[in-house]
Amino acid sequence: MTDATPSDSTTPDYDEMTRDIADVPAVEVITTVAVHLLSAAAVNLGLDKPDSEHKDLDEARKLITALAGLVTASATEISSFHAAPLRDGLKSLQLAFREASLVQDEPGQGPGEKFTGPVYA
Repeated sequence: MTDATPSDSTTPDYDEMTRDIADVPAVEVITTVAVHLLSAAAVNLGLDKPDSEHKDLDEARKLITALAGLVTASATEISSFHAAPLRDGLKSLQLAFREASLVQDEPGQGPGEKFTGPVYA
């Protein structure tokens, strides 16, 4: 008869996983999260491919706002070397959102602009 519970060798070791994440520098965690937000927002803006079936501006707005908050709050902690490309990507998404929107937000009211200030082309 087989035992339905996983063996100790297949069960994740919480202490080992905690130690692994503790070894990752904060800048890597922050930039990894930012890249995930950038990618998800780009897909929701329909930038992944022409005639994308994934376009959802409401979801994109949320992701861009979260990204803006993260980038703005962490910029001084991760240095300009890491923050500058994230800011560039964020601005590109904000501009793409403005271009994709049928109803334009007022300057300073677009996604993430409460953190970054108004974004102009």
